[in-house]
Amino acid sequence: MPKLQIDSLDFNYEIVGEGQPVLFIHGLGSSSRDWEEQVNYFSKDYKVVCFDVRGHGLSGNPPGPYSIKLFADDTAALIMSLDLSPVHIVGISMGGMIAFQLAVDNPHLLKSMTIVNSGPEMIARSFKEKLMIFQRSVIFRLLSMQKIGEVLARRIFPKADQDELRMKMIERWAENDKRAYIDSFKALVGWSVADNIDNIKCPTLVIAADADYTPVSLKEAYVARMPAAQLVVINDSRHATPLDRPAEFNKALAAFLSKHL
Repeated sequence: MPKLQIDSLDFNYEIVGEGQPVLFIHGLGSSSRDWEEQVNYFSKDYKVVCFDVRGHGLSGNPPGPYSIKLFADDTAALIMSLDLSPVHIVGISMGGMIAFQLAVDNPHLLKSMTIVNSGPEMIARSFKEKLMIFQRSVIFRLLSMQKIGEVLARRIFPKADQDELRMKMIERWAENDKRAYIDSFKALVGWSVADNIDNIKCPTLVIAADADYTPVSLKEAYVARMPAAQLVVINDSRHATPLDRPAEFNKALAAFLSKHL
């Protein structure tokens, strides 16, 4: 895969197919490889672009601090360097946060936006939410990356017939640089653009798994505030919907993209 240098940092990326560009942004601890089902499907009709976010995959992982705004600035620079604008953005989890930040800071770069199992903020408001973030911070420091992958894989892919997905996730998680992973997690905590989403005018699809970490009701609440947003719920899915329900995910995204060419 080719590399693109942005501010002296190498970013790993891949372009497959021809047509309107669709840029996929992965989540925390993942990489562009997690979009393989979407690359194969959408590259028949679109120019599919995937890249590894700073601190992930084969991109550079300089010392932090990191921030969602920094990740979004990197993404904007990549879009402009590869002459993709205006681009359809698809982001899952942390990638969805990056997409939200990009839509607020550089709306002219986006043709449409798809948010997958994510939201416009990660602020702990209740004691339970604060405790959860604290526990994750402690666990991330104490456990190896492989062990973290094992714990997360069992939660995200709990079914007996998901052995292959679990093993793939564990193997890939073990490849993470632990310091960069923790720096990336810190970037999420306390981040918010919730006060700005009323001004996001680009067509937006929010895809929510019925068994995601956060309930569908939270997605319904912020979608109701956005002037050009719609919600699709995919049943029998957890946090990694593009992987555990690729056919349903691809169908929903394809239908949305076809309306906004």
